[in-house]
Amino acid sequence: MANKLSEKDVSARVEEFQEKYRRIKEEISRMIVGQEDIIDGILISLFCGGHALLEGIPGLGKTSIIKSLGEVLSLDTSRVQFTPDLMPADIIGTNILLQDEQGKRLFQFQKGPLFANIVLADEINRATPKTQSALLEAMQEQRITVSGKTHRLHPPFIVLATQNPIEMEGTYPLPEAQMDRFFFKLLVEYPSVEQMSEILDKTTCDYRADLKKVGDSVFIEEAKELIRLVPLAGHVKDYCVRLTQATRPGTEYSSAMAEKYIRYGSSPRGAQSLVMGGKVKALLAERFNVSFEDIQSVVQPSLRHRIILNFEGEAEGITVESILDDILAHTPEVVDGKKPAS
Repeated sequence: MANKLSEKDVSARVEEFQEKYRRIKEEISRMIVGQEDIIDGILISLFCGGHALLEGIPGLGKTSIIKSLGEVLSLDTSRVQFTPDLMPADIIGTNILLQDEQGKRLFQFQKGPLFANIVLADEINRATPKTQSALLEAMQEQRITVSGKTHRLHPPFIVLATQNPIEMEGTYPLPEAQMDRFFFKLLVEYPSVEQMSEILDKTTCDYRADLKKVGDSVFIEEAKELIRLVPLAGHVKDYCVRLTQATRPGTEYSSAMAEKYIRYGSSPRGAQSLVMGGKVKALLAERFNVSFEDIQSVVQPSLRHRIILNFEGEAEGITVESILDDILAHTPEVVDGKKPAS
């Protein structure tokens, strides 16, 4: 595709992407107060074809953000409230026995809520691991298999899952294989004093935000293609590799903190998230090349859920975020001490 587009065509598409991205954020912000980093993380995940996990206590607007996104982008959305008694068939769908006009019985597949563009998996860690794992094939392959028959999911498809901090009662840790399939993990923080005041103005008065449609599925698929066209210089790619290697104990680039507190480091999907997230950041900064700063800006959401602490790290209350900060501080951008000429 790259050789089919002229420089002028690419430039026009970059400008369109930047403009629509800005307008999408503006529309969502009419409903949501603050949480700009969370909105950015969700949009980057969507445009990279990934999924996002949002962690925070209830009532911080996670569900509202996701609903607003579906409305602004004219996408089909579905919501699944995960509970301990939820079964895999409740989200995937199942075959039901029907009888036609001639009295002949036949099985027909009844689609579940997974058959949507945006699937809100609300409080995903309140369901049992069996039900959580039912999402794995859909998240990775964008398809599901029931009774030996494969059903395709229509793009764009993104799972936006919310979870409560694991310390809360009635929660189950997500399986490591499923955690790894989330493109970003985003931490939803408390609003500031000023934001709390604005939230009260919007939710306790006669305020209605009629959100305008900005994009659609065609725009999202075109944006995915554009993002993949962004070039990645070899020295920046090597930096992504070193950052990922630094999360694995026993490697050349692992820091002392990583060696002491990490049991298992990031999979190759972590490096993929760094690269794709960095490409979106570059486009939004009006550059058609990825910089070290672009990669550094997405390290936390890309890698925080792909690192498993050892017993010592858990016992001492070490956070993954502090380890990643240490890795960023100790991982060299270039190994020979000189940056290539731009």
